Amino acid sequence: MTGQEQIAIVKHVPLSVLKKRINHHKGLPEIVPRLLFIRLRYKGMSVVKAADAVGVSGQTGYNWQKRWNAEGFEGLVPRYAGGHPAKLTDDQKAELLELLREQDHWTTVEAQRLIQSHFGVAYGLDQVRRILKSFGMYYGKLYPRDHRRAIDAETILQKNSRG
Repeated sequence: MTGQEQIAIVKHVPLSVLKKRINHHKGLPEIVPRLLFIRLRYKGMSVVKAADAVGVSGQTGYNWQKRWNAEGFEGLVPRYAGGHPAKLTDDQKAELLELLREQDHWTTVEAQRLIQSHFGVAYGLDQVRRILKSFGMYYGKLYPRDHRRAIDAETILQKNSRG
């Protein structure tokens, strides 16, 4: 069966309607390449070649066609899974923000320990940085102070440099 298409395209709508949907689409931008793929399939192009023409893998093309055949236009709408649920709830994040505001300076390690001790949630340092950044908190490197340095070192330096 080489050269023969394994899965036929179901023509839910005429080609002219499909072209109008492509030209006047105002929804999600991800749908346009899918509609273009379906149009190429209507015109007789193979799944792999049509998928390549719109810049996706052949397997993605087969997935799009399978969903088109089963559901029509609705099958082309992306189905986002939503990702992994957060370890801290929104209420816990609000409480964390209040705890962080009690002190002026936090290191990432200190914030990580606070989250671990108060909420029992273990985050990596990168994730703690992301959380702090989402709160509008940014970190800067603190420079060590020499304990031997005089408190008024700048004024002493200015006095000595004039002379």
